[in-house]
Amino acid sequence: MKASAFVYPWDVNGDPAAPGRIAGLGTAQVTLASAYHSTRALTPRHPRHRVVTAEYAAVLYPPEESRWSGRALRPHPAGAWAPGDAFGEAAAALTDTGLEVHTWVVLAHNSRLGAEHPDTSVVNAYGDRYPWAPCVARPDTRAYLTDLAAEAAVRPGARGTELESLGWYGLAHLHAHDKTGGVPLGDAGQYLMALCFCPSCRDGYGQEGLDADGLAAAVRDALDPVWRGEAPSGGGWRGVEKLLGDTRANATRAWRDRTARTLQEAAVRAVRRAAPDGFQVLLHADPESYHCGANAGVDPAHILSVADGVVVPCTGDPGLVAPFARAGRPGAVLAANFTVVSGMGGSPGTLAADAAEARRLGAGELRLYHAGLASDADLAAVRSALAGL
Repeated sequence: MKASAFVYPWDVNGDPAAPGRIAGLGTAQVTLASAYHSTRALTPRHPRHRVVTAEYAAVLYPPEESRWSGRALRPHPAGAWAPGDAFGEAAAALTDTGLEVHTWVVLAHNSRLGAEHPDTSVVNAYGDRYPWAPCVARPDTRAYLTDLAAEAAVRPGARGTELESLGWYGLAHLHAHDKTGGVPLGDAGQYLMALCFCPSCRDGYGQEGLDADGLAAAVRDALDPVWRGEAPSGGGWRGVEKLLGDTRANATRAWRDRTARTLQEAAVRAVRRAAPDGFQVLLHADPESYHCGANAGVDPAHILSVADGVVVPCTGDPGLVAPFARAGRPGAVLAANFTVVSGMGGSPGTLAADAAEARRLGAGELRLYHAGLASDADLAAVRSALAGL
């Protein structure tokens, strides 16, 4: 199975040994970040540093002034953690080692955007804004994300891209010093807390025959027993329907599904217009369209008619690959994404067995998160697993 390892530019730049070490894992490809959210990351082997703090969501290359001049919503270049064309420098070093480079582009996950432009953020039924979660229904946000996808995806030397967070984001987010786990929300509660009530979404609910004020009140009423700890709220989509009522639940899903689908279509078209022939476009995706987050909720058949394939979260359970395999588009890339960092919940020691199960379910490729963050022992386990595949 073809494997690609996720990497940040700061894992490579300044460390001459990094490209050879990554190639030595047995990967044919790297998925190299070109636009990324704020983070604090270990670099356990870098000769110059051990911790990199990316202070805000940034592009890791110089943004094109001609594209962004005069626009309120625009990407910010990285600071000292990835100066200049950090992506280009790392891509060149990795390519020189024989690795194929694809871009890794994080889109609708941007705390700085929400801080500087609060009106771009998701607003929940209580009126709280989520500054890390741009509302993908807003026309200005959609235009920004579409142009960012094209620019950040099609970088010199890249042979393809993986688009992350190309859909709705909600409450579930590893925010700085996150303290939102005190009340278990379950699948259904997370959905209700992700419903947006910005002006664009309120209009959208109206298109589906819903009164936005009435819907917000219904969401608050449905969540009241959850806050008291008196009612579970799990149970997948049926749990959402139970809390909100079938009619309201399905109307909200229709609006949100349509909004995410059309954004995904527009972003992929923009990437293809900017890209050379043969450029591969994949989405990080979840097969339940009502799910939010880095792996955008999608309809498998639809997204495989739009993109060249998907990257599917499989750590702990490769089962999410199966719905995409059942969608049955010949030639589609189905890549099973496994965390291989033991300290982050990964299991590099079982990678060979996990990959075999993912392949049985329909996956044809692997993604390994994350070659820069893993310990030497984790990387040795990855090397051993890939040698046997």
